[in-house]
Amino acid sequence: MTDTAAHEDTAPITADLTASTPSGAAGKRADKPSLAKTPLRKYFEAAIKLEGSDLLLRAGLVPKLRLSGSLKSMNVPALDPEEFERSIEAAVTDEQWKTYDTNGSLDIGVDFHLDDGSTHRFRVNIFRTRGRSAIAARRVSNKILNFSQLHLPEAMGKISEVEQGLILLAGVTGSGKSTTIAAMLQHINETRQCHILTLEDPIEYLFSDGKAMINQREVGIDLPSFAIGLRALVRENPDIVLVGEMRDKETFEAALQAAETGHLVFGTIHASSASQAFGRIYDLFSSEERPAIRNMLAYQMQAFVYQKLLPTIRDDIQRVPAVEILLQSPPSRKYILDAREHELDEVIKNERQMGMQTFTDSLIDLVNTQYIHPKVAQASANSPEEVKMRLKGIETK
Repeated sequence: MTDTAAHEDTAPITADLTASTPSGAAGKRADKPSLAKTPLRKYFEAAIKLEGSDLLLRAGLVPKLRLSGSLKSMNVPALDPEEFERSIEAAVTDEQWKTYDTNGSLDIGVDFHLDDGSTHRFRVNIFRTRGRSAIAARRVSNKILNFSQLHLPEAMGKISEVEQGLILLAGVTGSGKSTTIAAMLQHINETRQCHILTLEDPIEYLFSDGKAMINQREVGIDLPSFAIGLRALVRENPDIVLVGEMRDKETFEAALQAAETGHLVFGTIHASSASQAFGRIYDLFSSEERPAIRNMLAYQMQAFVYQKLLPTIRDDIQRVPAVEILLQSPPSRKYILDAREHELDEVIKNERQMGMQTFTDSLIDLVNTQYIHPKVAQASANSPEEVKMRLKGIETK
């Protein structure tokens, strides 16, 4: 889980940017458009060689790399605005360019194949700022880490072994949701013979078949939308489905229906707690539709997991996840059916033996195991006073 500290180190960095101009260069529409086929490729290669976590490009400015959390300028000239714009247009499909031109933003995944035979993937956001184009690219590790390496609770393994229903990862952008889901899918891949189908925008982690067969489909390349991909599920015969971010009513409704018909469905949602995720979902539907959605969630929800990455006090680890876990149980089902989602913290506290834990539970554990500072725990908690009391050994109600 990569550190994304926002400060900049002004010392320029130098890298060999003498890569030859690739085929399909700027201004020419390639058969398969890609940033890897434009003059911008050399900056991505520099990010790979220097092990930068992020690459930031903007027309008229010197490219920047984030190294060990610090943003540094590359020792190269500023990007020529016209050439930069041509490179972006040559790097995307006509449909993607239309989306970017209309919305001012576009998410894509890009693979770079180096001469040494290695492949490196970037999650790329192309956006417009003050009339000029810019790129924010996150280098995605090819290695999928396990639960222990990610410092996730043991309960995540048991959650991954559920046969059907809905597993939702909640958190803000950059909280490691995709990394956690990748670890869960890889756990399944190593332990279960099944068919896993992913619908992603863009694909972030590249899987190799293990015991499972894994087919990965990317929105904008393999399919036009999540909803259309979900409607084709029955014909593709998956056991497990990953839907990227659940952003709209149609996608969430289709995901719930897939869970109801026996699939195990993974997804992500922007929310600041497991219980708040319910409110985010209900907001997608009209008041008349919500009772039916509430009933479906009560029976199909297998796990809602909220996580947030926090800075550590250790030299070998930059950030560690604090995790809240809500699991399916008779009490949690009853609270959802009774529209008491805001009280689910009480269920979690009473069902800790099942593997459930509150966000505060996780904070206390991270302090006690010397991963985070008590001040970080208090600053991150919904109730700093509760954290303070718990650290003194006083359990609160």
